[in-house]
Amino acid sequence: MADFHQNGNVATMHNLRSTTLQALERELMTFTQSRKISLILPSLFSELEGEALPNILNELANVPYLHRIVIGLDRADADQYRHALEFFDRLPQNHVVIWNDSPRMREIHSRLDALGLTPGEQGKGRNVWFCMGYIMACKDSAVVALHDCDILTYQREMLARLVYPVTNPDFPYQLAKGFYPRIGEGKLNGRVSRLLVSPVLIALKKVIGDRDYLDYLRSFRYPLSGEFAMRTTPLPDLRIPSDWGLEIGVLSEAWRNLAPKSVCQVEIADIYDHKHQPVSADDAAKGLSRMSIDICKSMFRKLAADGTVFNEEVFRTLKATYYRIALDALESYYNDAKFNGLSLDRHAEEMTIELFAHNIMEAGQVFLDSPAETPFIPTWSRVHAADPMLMANMLSAVAADMADYRA
Repeated sequence: MADFHQNGNVATMHNLRSTTLQALERELMTFTQSRKISLILPSLFSELEGEALPNILNELANVPYLHRIVIGLDRADADQYRHALEFFDRLPQNHVVIWNDSPRMREIHSRLDALGLTPGEQGKGRNVWFCMGYIMACKDSAVVALHDCDILTYQREMLARLVYPVTNPDFPYQLAKGFYPRIGEGKLNGRVSRLLVSPVLIALKKVIGDRDYLDYLRSFRYPLSGEFAMRTTPLPDLRIPSDWGLEIGVLSEAWRNLAPKSVCQVEIADIYDHKHQPVSADDAAKGLSRMSIDICKSMFRKLAADGTVFNEEVFRTLKATYYRIALDALESYYNDAKFNGLSLDRHAEEMTIELFAHNIMEAGQVFLDSPAETPFIPTWSRVHAADPMLMANMLSAVAADMADYRA
């Protein structure tokens, strides 16, 4: 993906293959003398048993500039948490494992519920939110990065490239979003980004007219990437969704809270592959079907908050417009895949487009039927105002869990 194109909206940091990993890490070591970096790893226990995470940890073990690694562990019982502590102990850096299902953490959840500040349903968004709260409570990091735990092609250069733009004190960036080509096993991947997000953003522009927010989202080469880094200053006021809209939600918050010149995207890999979600066409509560609905709702909410009026006629028009644009895009993707010797199942992809078109209407109906819905997790600023001791108590809970269960 080496080029030097700038889209005019979001600065792009390219990989022109002219800087080595060693050079990047030497600079980062200098920067981190005054700007400490923490990394968030949101993980399901099942990922400890996969092939991706052991390699990720082997790569991270050689990263010299990380101050702290915070692992958020979901869907684990006591024995599994004990195993997780041993599993992550291969990391030489300062690290903690937050057992989100522990009795102590459930007590934290109960306190939030009692205040009317529920952190939402269990999922990646809630996991990341608690990890962010932990890092803020530590009060010693200037930069926080996040990436998924299922990256099969992980190399530590991904992290160095991701954090560099927000760590370099000479750069103005508050948020860096990673991008890369989604290819693996001889196939063109990234179905939700290719077949839903890009076409629906074009369709929205046609249906509701020009919006700076739409141009902003369209500027990102891979808006659904799970990799981003940001300076910690904006974290207390970050409002993120607890569902599959996390990635779009973070970009939307950057649009709302940060100056346009303080956001960039950075090319972090030549190839990227990770766990693929099933389409789940028969179950809208799972897989890519659920993801497509949550992503659409996230965009509709943001546009409504900026004054866009939605109704059933708008959503019907949007569905039809999206469908035609997505089919046209599929033609381009098919030709691109063929040109590069990759496979792409046109029939399966057209069926996925049909599902996404249906789910645009589903998301629109949910949006119209629930105007009072509060889809975002409360900001940590609000949590601290409501319960000034909660963040410190969470630090104590995590420390106590690790002390009690460490072998």
